[in-house]
Amino acid sequence: MTKQSAALLAILLSAGLLHAQSSSAPGATPDLNKMISEAVSSKGGSSSASVALKDPIAVVNGEKISRAELEKAFNEALASQGVNAASLTADQKLQGYNEILQGMIIEKLVDKQAADVKVSQDEIDAQLAKIKQQFPSQDVFDSEMKKAGLTQDQFVANLKRSIRQSKWMQSQVQGKDGVTDADAKTFYDANLKEFANPDLVKASHILFRLPPDATPEQTKAAEKKAKDAIVRANKGEDFAKLASELSEEPGAAQRGGDLGYFPKDKMVPEFADAAFAQKVGTVSATPVKTKFGFHVIKVTDKKPAGTATFDEAKAQILQFLQAQKRREIFKGVVTELKQSAKIENNLPAPSAPPIQAK
Repeated sequence: MTKQSAALLAILLSAGLLHAQSSSAPGATPDLNKMISEAVSSKGGSSSASVALKDPIAVVNGEKISRAELEKAFNEALASQGVNAASLTADQKLQGYNEILQGMIIEKLVDKQAADVKVSQDEIDAQLAKIKQQFPSQDVFDSEMKKAGLTQDQFVANLKRSIRQSKWMQSQVQGKDGVTDADAKTFYDANLKEFANPDLVKASHILFRLPPDATPEQTKAAEKKAKDAIVRANKGEDFAKLASELSEEPGAAQRGGDLGYFPKDKMVPEFADAAFAQKVGTVSATPVKTKFGFHVIKVTDKKPAGTATFDEAKAQILQFLQAQKRREIFKGVVTELKQSAKIENNLPAPSAPPIQAK
C-alpha cells in the first residue's frame, strides 16, 4: 500500500467518523497496533485462523450492520498497517472485530442524533480542499479514490456525513470543555519531567520529492529545482512564500514549510545533521538529499537542552487538557446513547482480555 493509499484510507475512516473508533476513547482510532505487533512477533500461531461471524453481526435500533461491512472495515484497518488478516490468530481477530464493531455501533447512534444538523456547501468544499492538499496532485487523489472503489460523489457524501456528525459532537461539548490557567499549572507541576527537552532546532524547508525508483534525469531535475530555490531565498525572497509556492510537501502551503521545533532524533539523519549544523537565519548552501527528495532548509531558531517554562508550555497544556476533557464528556454522551438504544451484538467476545485504547 502506498503512502497516499494509507492517507486516503485514514481519510475514509474519518469520513465514516467512528467506523474504527474505540468505545472507550471516542475520537481515537482503535488500538490495533498491539494486536498487530503480537501477530507479527508471535510464533506458532495459526496463520489462517477463521472466525465464524453471524450475519447481521449487529442490529442498532433496527438498523443492521452486516458481516461484510465489519470484515471490510477490519481488513482496511489492517491493510493500512501492512498486515494481512491471515497472519492473526482467531482470538486476535476477535479482539480487532470487537474494537471495530464498537466504533460502527457508535457511528450508527451518532448518525441518528446528527440527522438534522445542517452542513453547507462551503463547509464541504473547505474540508475537501484540506483533504486534497495531503496529496501531491489531483490526479494522485483521483487514482487513490479509484483504488478504494469510490466515486467523487460517494466520497463527498461520506465527507458530508462526517462533518454533520462532527458538528453534532461539538454541540455536545460546547461550553463544557473549558480549562483554566490554574488547571494547566497544576498539570505542569505534576509532570515537570515531561517538559524536559534536548537541544532543539526550529526550521522551515522546501521539499522537492523524488520517487523511490527515481531515474538519473528525475534526480537531476529535482536537484536543479532545489538549487534554484536556494538562489531565490538568498536574494531575499520570503522563505515561507517560496515554500507555499514550490514545496511538494503536503500541507506546505498552509504552514509555509514551517516544521516548528524538533530534536535531532525526530528527523532523518541527513536532514537533522544539516539543520543542526546551520546557523540561525541561514539557508542551506546546497540541497540536502534524503529518502524523501531534495530539501532546502532555513534554520530560524535554536534552543539548548533544558526544561520548558510554564509560560512556554501553557498553550500546549491547555490544548491537551481541553482535548482530554472533550473525550471524557463525549464518552459520557456515548454511554447514554448506548444505554437508551436497542443494540443486538452477535459477535462473540474474545477469550483474552479486550485491547484497551491508549
